[in-house]
Amino acid sequence: MSSLSAPPLSNPFPVPLRSRGVHPRNAVVASPDTSFRERISAILTGLRWQIRQASSGAEAWSHIDASLPEALIVDTWLPDLETGEFMKDFLCAHPEVDLLHPDGTAAGLVRSSHRAELLYALRSCQETDTAAWNAALDTACPRENSPSRSFSAAALPRAEQKELQSAITGAASSSTAARSASQPAPMALGPSRLPELVGDAPAMLEISRRVRLVAPRSTPVLIVGPTGSGKELVAQALHRLSPRSRKPFIAINCAAIPEALLEAELFGHTRGAFTGAVQGRVGRIEAADGGTLFLDEIGEMPLALQSKLLRFVECGELQRVGDNEAVRVNVRIIAATHRPLAQHAQQGSFRADLYYRLAVFLVHTPALAEHIEDLPALVEHFLEKMGREEPVKHIDATAMARLTAHDWPGNVRELEHVLERAVILAGDAAVLTADEIEFGQSAL
Repeated sequence: MSSLSAPPLSNPFPVPLRSRGVHPRNAVVASPDTSFRERISAILTGLRWQIRQASSGAEAWSHIDASLPEALIVDTWLPDLETGEFMKDFLCAHPEVDLLHPDGTAAGLVRSSHRAELLYALRSCQETDTAAWNAALDTACPRENSPSRSFSAAALPRAEQKELQSAITGAASSSTAARSASQPAPMALGPSRLPELVGDAPAMLEISRRVRLVAPRSTPVLIVGPTGSGKELVAQALHRLSPRSRKPFIAINCAAIPEALLEAELFGHTRGAFTGAVQGRVGRIEAADGGTLFLDEIGEMPLALQSKLLRFVECGELQRVGDNEAVRVNVRIIAATHRPLAQHAQQGSFRADLYYRLAVFLVHTPALAEHIEDLPALVEHFLEKMGREEPVKHIDATAMARLTAHDWPGNVRELEHVLERAVILAGDAAVLTADEIEFGQSAL
């Protein structure tokens, strides 16, 4: 698109009062289209707006959380979030903010005191041809010889304002079609799964929906589900869709590290803090600074260590083992467990105060038996994954029937291992049969 300079407008609109923490004449423009963002920013800046640009939904949320705007303009497509879900969640959280689309329509529950300026900017920025814009101005108000003559739409008679509006809208219609052809098609407003997850069962689509909603924030998330149901994949998706995606994703399995070493592993230690500590070491929490800390099997963490973790969650400061100085660390905590932590918190085997701070937002990963309709898609996914270094194998109806009849106590992880075993047993055969499908102890 060619650049567009906004004609200066007079401002007949009063400056709105600050209310409910909303900063007047402050807008966020969310669009992956750099040209669209720059054009609408140029126009609104000329009308004394302060504009913050966001190329994704996650970046838009970071701007919104930092300072609530008077208006939010959302393009028809975002690269990381479904536009419909993004707008729905935004309206629930901030109904007092004016929400608009690039087609000039409003989706919000309120009207900004400067709605006319916003609509004017939206319609004007869709003009891709400067000549068409000049022709529209000449039609409504013929120019004088001086090229520096200023133009004020508000100063025109009402009939000429309507004529100008019609000319701008007509030019915008053609430019919208051209712009749509040059960018990815808008994502469907219905639910769609994340690329990390396999299967279109309702339970899996619900995971994707919840991940997209909470990923742009720093809210602690607790992922609950049986062993082998893909909890770490969900945590990785949360990190990928968050503003922290360029920072570290640090995972630690609380059940895999001996209790005596877990504190030093999490918080770090100084030289000589304990026997064998010949040098200091940065802990996993500090290593995740600016990014995401994934605490897998949080239910296995000892009660004594839960107290220290609670203090970090509350104030964002930690102390290395053997050190008296506190270190401030900024991380987003995602925890996972296969245990009923709410019940354990009631029974006293897990700290209730820590549970409520970790379980601000819950995501449930279902057992494979709860979305068995996804079995064919999962089988195809794992066979293609195993075929990256050798020819991809296929599976016949007898083998699929045997897989379908299984109850899958080990969930998706068990399925992957069963298929890996079958691929090995099949040797050079291109098709897996029921003879290669073995579960558990059947091979002994």
